[in-house]
Amino acid sequence: EEWVGVEVTDQVMTLDLGVDVLEENRGYWNEQAPNYAEWQSWNEHIDWGIFGVSDEAAGNIFPDVADKDVLEVGCGTAYVSYWAQLRGARRTIGIDNSPAQLATAAQRATDKNAVLPLVLGDGHMLPFADESFDVAINEYGAAIWCDPRIWIPEAARVLRPGGLLWFLGNSVHFVLCAPEFEDQLASAEMQRPQRGMHRFDWLDVDAIEFHVSHGEMIQILTSAGLVIEALHEIYAPEDAPAGSYGMADGAWASQWPIEEVWVARKPAG
Repeated sequence: EEWVGVEVTDQVMTLDLGVDVLEENRGYWNEQAPNYAEWQSWNEHIDWGIFGVSDEAAGNIFPDVADKDVLEVGCGTAYVSYWAQLRGARRTIGIDNSPAQLATAAQRATDKNAVLPLVLGDGHMLPFADESFDVAINEYGAAIWCDPRIWIPEAARVLRPGGLLWFLGNSVHFVLCAPEFEDQLASAEMQRPQRGMHRFDWLDVDAIEFHVSHGEMIQILTSAGLVIEALHEIYAPEDAPAGSYGMADGAWASQWPIEEVWVARKPAG
């Protein structure tokens, strides 16, 4: 197997991005890793986001990965890679900025007797050759923890012609309505302007997120040479309690999408 035994490498941060992003997010996720060791436990059933919406309820949006080479960008505990393996991926690789998260992923792989190479590295500067993968995917990985102006062109670079980029993160609606403090629920009123949204340094979280408007995301994807295929919006059931992070309750997230999924493809030729 070509990828078995890939050396763990720590990639140098691109000069286009301040090193604080890499270092702060690594520190944050190293601290948070124990909280995810059991919650993200490599279940076989696919469910999405903070409300655990099943893939079926979301419209069967998990991509076709059968006989494909899959890269999970910002893999965390690599449960999406496991889902891909169960659904016939030829090989999967996870890359993440946090050694502690990767340690959990490695333990999960051992528990499941799965072959899953893991790379410590930066989604902004992927240590892979051009046109190495058929699918690049993540849920709450690079989607929000890397600058889309940088990581999306990188993902496009490593995709083969015809390859698919698929990522899930917070919806624009949620980001505009989220309070400054993580333990407060989303408001029915906008809390910040949409214009200029990009980098977010939340007041009570020692980590840095990135969120852009739909208009800018369309520009980023198309400028990277990708063709947009879908934008899926994830809603919670109406009677749902507050999500697993307390970010929103069912009353809010059943009216406005709590998460969104972008799907784009690299032209075949």
